[in-house]
Amino acid sequence: MRLRELGKSGLEVSEIGLGCMGMSHGFGLPKDEQEMISLIHGAIDRGVTFFDTAEMYGPFINEILVGKALAPYRDRVVIATKFGFEFDASGKPTGDVNSRPEHIRQVAEASLQRLGTSTIDLLYQHRVDPDVPIEEVAGAVKELIREGKVRHFGLSEAGVQNIRRAHKVQPVTALQSEYSLWWREPEEHILPVLEELGIGFVAFSPLGKGFLTGKIDETTQFAPNDFRNSVPRFAEENRAANQALVDLLKRVAGEKGVTPAQLALAWLLAQKPWIVPIPGTTKIHRLEENLAAADVELSVDDLREIADAASRVQVVGARYGESSQRLIDR
Repeated sequence: MRLRELGKSGLEVSEIGLGCMGMSHGFGLPKDEQEMISLIHGAIDRGVTFFDTAEMYGPFINEILVGKALAPYRDRVVIATKFGFEFDASGKPTGDVNSRPEHIRQVAEASLQRLGTSTIDLLYQHRVDPDVPIEEVAGAVKELIREGKVRHFGLSEAGVQNIRRAHKVQPVTALQSEYSLWWREPEEHILPVLEELGIGFVAFSPLGKGFLTGKIDETTQFAPNDFRNSVPRFAEENRAANQALVDLLKRVAGEKGVTPAQLALAWLLAQKPWIVPIPGTTKIHRLEENLAAADVELSVDDLREIADAASRVQVVGARYGESSQRLIDR
């Protein structure tokens, strides 16, 4: 597994990371802890050095899982986690954001404890807080960096203006946002700004929350507590309409002798040398499939064909439900 530098930060990570959210959150019940620890160890054995978690995932239990799994390998891996949501006294998410400086410090201290580490390699603001100037957020993380508790600062789903404003106070190492063949909005405004400022891009949901693997269609039934039940893009009629994009991927992947998932990841890797996708999985054979995408070579003609064909497919449905959509910064 080759390494990529996130922008011009000096932070090098494996060119494909591992998103750990689905092990504890979002896609049904939490998975068996020991099985997930074995999966994370399998990722390390295959060259993955970049692992993504957040206090929100579980909440809290995913950080504990990731901390346990990575403890024996701490000096070989990069751990990214996130702050920015509000929880009630019982630990249940309220649906509100909170990036007040004192809250950032509290979350960082708690995350360090759960992860069992003395330093967080990359600390993201999970969502922009409209009630707290981004300069105050960047300043709070800058102080944590001075103290050695955090190494790098990141943003997630932030818009151009907040990226620029934050970067002036504390250099932003990476922006983490959704990017894939079925969500290409970052190409218009976000990627040019990141390139200008020397900021890396960490792409979550690079396989369209599973849809681009070709394993989901309009007949697929999700678990009752799977968040895709509330995502408009995954409504039955929209899945049927969006099948055209998967059919395209299957055709081109078949010609290349790879899977649709590998083609989708290889396409993403080919966009910029500072883009790092973090597909999530709970199955070792899917991990192996995803990581093999790093060895898929796409020519300029291949990339043009995929982009041209994909641009003719109209993807139907919003990528978030209403409550989550309101938290996206523009």
